[in-house]
Amino acid sequence: MKYLWSVLLSLLLFYGCGNQDESVIKVDLNIKERVIFEEEPDVINYAYLPQYSHTISYTRHHAIIQYLRKETGLNIKQIFPDTFNQHMKMVGQKKIDISFSNPFIYVNIAHQYNARAFARIVEVKGEDKFRGQIICRADNSLIQNISDCRNKRWIAVDSTSAGGYLYPLGHFIDNGITRKDFKEIAFAPGPGGKQEKVILSVYTGKYDIGTIREGSLEVMSEKIDINKIRVVSMTDSYPGWVYSAREGLDKEKVKKIKQALEKLDLNNKTDGAILEAANFIKVIPSEDSDFDSVRQLAYKAGLSSEEHGEIHR
Repeated sequence: MKYLWSVLLSLLLFYGCGNQDESVIKVDLNIKERVIFEEEPDVINYAYLPQYSHTISYTRHHAIIQYLRKETGLNIKQIFPDTFNQHMKMVGQKKIDISFSNPFIYVNIAHQYNARAFARIVEVKGEDKFRGQIICRADNSLIQNISDCRNKRWIAVDSTSAGGYLYPLGHFIDNGITRKDFKEIAFAPGPGGKQEKVILSVYTGKYDIGTIREGSLEVMSEKIDINKIRVVSMTDSYPGWVYSAREGLDKEKVKKIKQALEKLDLNNKTDGAILEAANFIKVIPSEDSDFDSVRQLAYKAGLSSEEHGEIHR
């Protein structure tokens, strides 16, 4: 063993002390050079509110991005905010140019940052509206109807989620249940994938009830047995997901994007594949007043940005 260590030490000394004639390069660490990263010019940043994981956001909208780039000639790129709140702030910072969001997020960014709706989608079921769902475990015998949700632990998607919080909260209020009537109200933690996290929290029994947007259970059908989840109640329908442009974005560019989106035709094979991936069947014109019913619901629920001057937290 001593012999082995002697050989190793000799080799280290030989290679460490070799090449004596090589010149030594001196580095002055006090000299600094500024590295400038050039941003691509004329990029239009497109963002899908992170209701699901970034993987789903990419899968659903990558084909739309490619289509819009080709159809409009604009340099459109999809970016991926981690949270609902970050998405809103990035609209205000002009880091998101085109926002695809739920209508509650929209009325907030319209109020705070002057974003403006220009189009909205028609859902797969053929409606330009959607609903929220209140869910529990199928084997939870203590919860049979909406009245049984009192004094239960509730997990919602986000405080600015439409189908995952605002719509169900309004539904609870209409049935005489206020926020004070719950043992706990929590919101799905962390970045992205919030609809999935609500479903999993109910599935594992961590929370008694959850609130999600209609259609989210189907997204989880390959990960869990969704037959173990029961829909307790459905909310009324409200305006669907909306495309909006940030304040100051060139109107001609918005017009090009709007026209391209409205041109998508489900009966066209290529367009149909794009729409199928995105999980809607059509894009129709829209304007700010289409979302007044959402504003009224937010006001009734005490979540109105107009009322508080900021997004309710």
